[in-house]
Amino acid sequence: MALVYSTDGGRIKPEGEKGRAPEGDGIVRIQRQTSGRKGKGVCVISGLSLDGKALVSLASELKRRTGCGGSIKNYTIEIQGDHRDMLKQILEEKGFNVKFSGG
Repeated sequence: MALVYSTDGGRIKPEGEKGRAPEGDGIVRIQRQTSGRKGKGVCVISGLSLDGKALVSLASELKRRTGCGGSIKNYTIEIQGDHRDMLKQILEEKGFNVKFSGG
């Protein structure tokens, strides 16, 4: 059994897991979610296999071009509001293969 938490050093992660983006299938998916957000919709962009700095840079550009707020959580980008069409167009300009998912 692996050590998960220690009062001496806090949360322990194996060396190989730090800062690695999950490998995807090459398709970027845009999904609109409202559950758990008090009815407010957000567009969740997943499947980006970018490192930390590139992900922050892309999120910043998407927020600037849509004129909305957003955040990065677990290697996914969340943009406030329903901007799926505009996000798809921007990501396709950058060379990503984009699909809508989840209705």
